[in-house]
Amino acid sequence: MNSDEPLSQYDFLAGATLLVNKPKGWTSFDVVNKIRYKLKHRLGIKKIKVGHAGTLDPMATGLLIICTGKFTKKLANFQGLPKEYTGEITFGATTPSYDAETEIDQTFPTEQINEELIESTRKTFLGEQEQYPPMFSAIKVDGQPLYKKARKGIVIEVKPRPVNIYDFEITNVELPKMQFRVQCSKGTYIRSLAFDFGKAMQSGGYLTELTRTSIGEYKLTNAWDLENLVEKLEA
Repeated sequence: MNSDEPLSQYDFLAGATLLVNKPKGWTSFDVVNKIRYKLKHRLGIKKIKVGHAGTLDPMATGLLIICTGKFTKKLANFQGLPKEYTGEITFGATTPSYDAETEIDQTFPTEQINEELIESTRKTFLGEQEQYPPMFSAIKVDGQPLYKKARKGIVIEVKPRPVNIYDFEITNVELPKMQFRVQCSKGTYIRSLAFDFGKAMQSGGYLTELTRTSIGEYKLTNAWDLENLVEKLEA
């Protein structure tokens, strides 16, 4: 499973689990498709199941759990595990996607933001709460992902979902930017957390950096760099 283990020990058809560091700009499906393509050539076969647990947005980096062969049946178990992320929120503006993938649509003052306001706001986001998913998400409405409707300018009212923020640490503040580390339940949108945090301080906010550092007990520090993994699969 770890990047320090030789690939020769894996039986990809019977089932294997790989930890992979998703590069910025790649979708999670891009990573799955790349690995599937390389495995088919490596094994000399026309078809192999490959899937991932927990989608990361294109702008995000970090841990993806990839399963192959019969192990794809285990993906649901991984998806239910708690996640940890590090990231950066930029205050004073919002975007339709709640991150830097789309252009700024509104700007807000930041003069009122100080350490006391940040700390008191942080505390309100701990524990169980209802969170509205962003319109630019893969949640399906009438069989179509929300982001496809959002890109057409169609706004759909979505229902809030229960999430749990187990830990939320502010690691650095250099306004208008704030770095953080968060541990949360499955289904938590960190983009929504960024948007809601800015709104709670009466200043917009959007996500400018995001890295998933762990899924349950599985750590990014043990993950394959995608480029290195691809080279090993080709060897």
